[in-house]
Amino acid sequence: MSFATLYKVVLVIVFLVVIFELGQALYYMMTDRTGSNRTVWALTRRVAFSVLLFVLIVIGIATGVLHPHGIYVR
Repeated sequence: MSFATLYKVVLVIVFLVVIFELGQALYYMMTDRTGSNRTVWALTRRVAFSVLLFVLIVIGIATGVLHPHGIYVR
C-alpha cells in the first residue's frame, strides 16, 4: 500500500469519526434531559477532529499527495 493511499484512508477514517461524533452529540442531546455535558464534549471532539481533517487536507495538498480539482474559470 502506497503512502498516498494510506493517507487517503486516514482522511476517510477521520471524516467518518467526525460524522460519528456529530451523531453521538445528537443522540446525547435527545436522550439526556438532565443537562449533562456529554453533548458538549461530543461537539468539542467533533470540532477538534474537523480541524484535524482540515489540517490533514492542507498538508496533503501542500506536499502533493492530494491533487485538488474543480471548475476552472477561463
